[in-house]
Amino acid sequence: MAEKYGYVRVSSTDQNEDRQMVALSEVGITDENIFMDKQSGKDFERPKYKKLIKKLKAGDLLYILSIDRLGRNYEEIQKQWRILTKDIGVDICVIDMPLLDTRNGKDLMGTFIADLVLQILSFVAQNERENIRKRQAEGIAAAKARGVRFGRPEITLPDGFDNYVLAWKEGQITISEILKLTGLSRSTFYRKVGKYNENIKK
Repeated sequence: MAEKYGYVRVSSTDQNEDRQMVALSEVGITDENIFMDKQSGKDFERPKYKKLIKKLKAGDLLYILSIDRLGRNYEEIQKQWRILTKDIGVDICVIDMPLLDTRNGKDLMGTFIADLVLQILSFVAQNERENIRKRQAEGIAAAKARGVRFGRPEITLPDGFDNYVLAWKEGQITISEILKLTGLSRSTFYRKVGKYNENIKK
């Protein structure tokens, strides 16, 4: 018996999937038949999508809200669409774009129109991804120009760190003792010692 499934994708854990979930529930998809990934659409290396592919069989119907929820890589979207519709034999309904419903227009003209719309929308999806990356890069560059620092905050060395290093080098104190006194981790201590040695050489 043919089943109805839904696929949801958001780019990160802090993005909201509610709109997609509501749209799928409105077309009658049960929660257990909805597969959701929270990661980038740059490729299809996604655990829940792979699980969905293994579950689909010929005659099933797959709903997605919009083509960019399937992915944001032009060539990969085209490839996955062929795998789903040709190799597996499922129908796909893109809720936001009625022309992309493979149940309709299975004649030559209908197929041509659907293929054309798919190419345009998948191109738009990839183009938007590239624009997002460009905006992110520009935002990071602007933030750096303003003096915003990225990554973990620099650890402030305790007073007298130089003395601890000298005492350690002369065998007067162990690393374990230094870590207890300073609260530093072993990796941080070694990293700071490396910088200390570089400064001495200058």
